[in-house]
Amino acid sequence: MADAGLPTGDAPAPVEHLNIKVTDNNNEVFFKIKRSTQLKKLMDAFCERQGKQSSTVRFLFDGTRVRPEDTPDTLEMADGDTLEVHQEQIGG
Repeated sequence: MADAGLPTGDAPAPVEHLNIKVTDNNNEVFFKIKRSTQLKKLMDAFCERQGKQSSTVRFLFDGTRVRPEDTPDTLEMADGDTLEVHQEQIGG
């Protein structure tokens, strides 16, 4: 009974919630969300807290733009990962 009933070779179950840091140039906001939650919820909450319109900012994870329908699972995010927020730039 040393293995406590766990099959050998299996990884532990993934953590249900992740702590995600969202940062722009001036602020850092931490969110705790489920792996299956669409990031639109986090994006909207960040914009509301910072007084920004979601249409004027872009969210990036590891240099790739995050879509509202993405989830931490689809982006393979880990606990403590960071989303960067950038002001949308218009023009060339």
